[in-house]
Amino acid sequence: MDKTESSSAVLYQRIVAKFGTSLLTGGTSYLKMDIMSNLVAQVARLQKQGRELLIVSSGAIASGRHKLGLTKKIKGIPYKQVLASVGQSRLMYTYEQLFGKYDITIAQALLTKADLSDRSGYLNTRNTLLALLELGVICIVNENDVVAVDEIREAKFGDNDNLSAMVANLIDADLLLILSDTAGLYTADPHLNPDAKLIPIVEKIDAKIERLAGGSTGKLGVGGMITKIEAAKLATASGVTVIIVDGKLPNVMLRIIAGEQLGTRFLPTSNKRESRERWMLSGLSTKGKIFVDAGAVEALRKQNRSLLAAGITHIEGSFKRGDIVNIYDTEGNRVGCGISNYNAADIKTIKGAHSSEIAALLSYDYGSEVVHRNNLVLL
Repeated sequence: MDKTESSSAVLYQRIVAKFGTSLLTGGTSYLKMDIMSNLVAQVARLQKQGRELLIVSSGAIASGRHKLGLTKKIKGIPYKQVLASVGQSRLMYTYEQLFGKYDITIAQALLTKADLSDRSGYLNTRNTLLALLELGVICIVNENDVVAVDEIREAKFGDNDNLSAMVANLIDADLLLILSDTAGLYTADPHLNPDAKLIPIVEKIDAKIERLAGGSTGKLGVGGMITKIEAAKLATASGVTVIIVDGKLPNVMLRIIAGEQLGTRFLPTSNKRESRERWMLSGLSTKGKIFVDAGAVEALRKQNRSLLAAGITHIEGSFKRGDIVNIYDTEGNRVGCGISNYNAADIKTIKGAHSSEIAALLSYDYGSEVVHRNNLVLL
């Protein structure tokens, strides 16, 4: 192992690799064995180097559509669930055969948001995935499309980009590698603008970066660049480096882990966080939004204060006492999140009021802090 690779080994020991539908199908309507075989070979080689890897894989619906001989998309949730049900076993069988060539055991984990939304479910899933990593088992993770439906927004990740970020958050990964059919984030749409340039490094995902992502989606996949940026935003907030890169590049995973600069690299915006903080930041259990003024933001960030009613301008959503809420400044930038001591109706009543006025306004009070500093996670 050369010096570059040795240095990278310290940086990227635990890796989540996300394989998108458009990559695995090569833009066709079925899984391409040559592409999957190449990706598996790279994963096997990285594991042999001592790395810990977990795969978030799309492709079940595309596989089911091909098995059933369907040449066009069928709309409607029940049909998608049928395709996922048929295709998931075929997808796993393919991985079983490919990894079997390297004597690597695989496992399957089908997740929904409901599995992770409560603290115990989050920890149980984390413990299982970490145990599989310790045993050298390659776990293939996918969303459980058979039970997670579009109408139940709270129970669905929406796409495997966001799922991969949740998994990276869950297992405290060093790197989230999103392998796609695009080379990364560009200064403009490269399909429309020949002068568009690849952005090699993003230090912070701000409104400008989000605008560059646009809203395009792949022909077969659910997510586009915008969902990849959303995923990168979550993962980097948990201390995870994210790289979006063209998965068709020769030995792309090996080259990145060896230190080669490919794709777009999103740098972590925080140090590795404790499990409880990562769970709160994940958004899995977030119920509402609290907007605060500039004075409150300064008190939270610079003075390590609790959030008081006086600094709250307005709220959005319905939530109960004890629910996790996101906290935003007046411009809509996320400041952090925390556990609310008051429900939404109470906060509407006491927002902007001095702490000494709470009891008179509500006829009761749960303390002067709307969110105590011990229950706050700031970005």
